[in-house]
Amino acid sequence: MAEPLIRKVDCVRIPVADLDAALDFYAGKLGHQLKWRSEDAAGLAMPEGDSELVLHLRLKHLEPDLLVESVDEAVSRFVDAGGKLVSGPFEIAIGRAAVVMDPFGNTLSLLDLSKGLLKTDADGRVIEANGR
Repeated sequence: MAEPLIRKVDCVRIPVADLDAALDFYAGKLGHQLKWRSEDAAGLAMPEGDSELVLHLRLKHLEPDLLVESVDEAVSRFVDAGGKLVSGPFEIAIGRAAVVMDPFGNTLSLLDLSKGLLKTDADGRVIEANGR
């Protein structure tokens, strides 16, 4: 088997129409620290690792999966900050998930690991879904 080409998620690029408004939402209201900013983009830190959220003026579409501590709490905070709940929360094999939309029309999937990771064999096939 070949060594993997991609080692980690470097960033999640999120298209926005107004960079200042996006920074107010993601940094000001949701608490992500600004790491860098250019004319058409800004990188925000995520607390568990070195991946970034990159807000970008020149993109059109994206729907990333973003890990949160608790989907229910994250949805509440997201909606309170001005986002919308699209679907859920609902149960998934590893925990709970929900689909939300930010004020800029971007759909994001939020998920937590409240049930734990799936167990896999040496080939990466799922052999147990959280003890079931």
